[in-house]
Amino acid sequence: MHWGSIFSNSLEATVGIDAVYFALAAIGLNVQFGYAGLLNFGQSAFLAMGSYGLAVSVATYGLPFWAGIGIGIGLSVVLAILLGIPTLRLRADYLAIVTIAAAEIVRLIVRSVSLDRYFGGTDGLQQFSGYFFDHNPYPDTRRYGIGSVDFDARELWVMTVGWALVAISCLLVWLLVRSPWGRVVKAIREDEDAVRSLGKNVYAYKMQALVIGGVIGSLGGFVAALGKGSVQPDLYGTETTFLAYVVLILGGAARVLGPVVGSMILWTLLAFTDSLLRQAVDSGHISSSIITGIQVGEVRFMLVGLGLVLLMVFRPQGVFGDRKEIALDAR
Repeated sequence: MHWGSIFSNSLEATVGIDAVYFALAAIGLNVQFGYAGLLNFGQSAFLAMGSYGLAVSVATYGLPFWAGIGIGIGLSVVLAILLGIPTLRLRADYLAIVTIAAAEIVRLIVRSVSLDRYFGGTDGLQQFSGYFFDHNPYPDTRRYGIGSVDFDARELWVMTVGWALVAISCLLVWLLVRSPWGRVVKAIREDEDAVRSLGKNVYAYKMQALVIGGVIGSLGGFVAALGKGSVQPDLYGTETTFLAYVVLILGGAARVLGPVVGSMILWTLLAFTDSLLRQAVDSGHISSSIITGIQVGEVRFMLVGLGLVLLMVFRPQGVFGDRKEIALDAR
C-alpha cells in the first residue's frame, strides 16, 4: 500500500477542477434552496447552459470567447425565467417537478442526432477553449505544486480562475444575505404568506433568487467545460444535480461557505476511497472474489453513500449548517 500516493490523490481532488465546479453549482443551489426555499432539481440544466452556451458560440458559430461567456450567462437567465413564470406562484413541489423535466429536456436536446451539427450529439463539442489557454500565465513546460501534490499548467490555470469565481460568488452571496433583500428571501423561506401580508412581492423575490442561483450555476458550467476541454451531454444528467445537493447538505445549507467545504469534503472522500480500494485490490489485501478493480468505482460510491446516511442520522444539518435552516415550508 502506497499511502503517500493515496493521500496525494486525495489532496489533489480536494482543490481540483471537479471540486471547483461542484462548489459553484452548490453555491447557486444554496441561494435557491438554502436561502429562498426553492426546490430546484434541475441545476444541471444551468451548468449545461453555461457549458453549451460557450462551446456552441465558439466551436459551432465561430464567435469570440467572451461572446460565448455572455451567451451562456444570458441563456441561464432565460432558462430561470422560463422555469419560474409558470411555477413560482404554485407550491414548491411544482418547481421541483418542472426543473427535473427541464434538465432532462435540455440534455436530450443537446445529445439529439438531428441537432448534432450544432451540439455535437453524444460526442459533444471541442475546440472552444483556445483563447482561454492562450492567456495562461503559467509556462506549459513544468508541473506546479507542493511535494507529490502537483498539477500541470492547464489544470492550474483553470483552477486559478475557478477558485476566483468561487470566492467572488461567496462574497456576492455574503453581501446579499446581509442586505434587506436577503432578509426578505429568508423570511419567504420560513413563511411566504406572512411576507406577502406585509406587501412584499414574493413572486419577484423568488424569481430573482432563481435567476441568481442559475447564473452562479452557469459559472460552474464554464469551469467544467474549460477543465475537461469538451462538453458532453451526459455530464449534465440528474446525477450532477444530486451530487450538487449532496455537496450542499454535506457542507450545510444556508451557510456561505457550506457548499465550498462540502464540495472539498465530497471529492476528497471519493478520491481517498477510490485510491485505497484500488491499491488494496492490486496488492491482494482484498480478495478478487470480494471486489475486482472494475467494481471499485461503484463500491466507493456505496461507501461514501453509507457515510452520508450516517451524517443525515447524526447531523442532518451538515458540517456548518443549522437544523432550523433546512426546515422547508413546501406551500
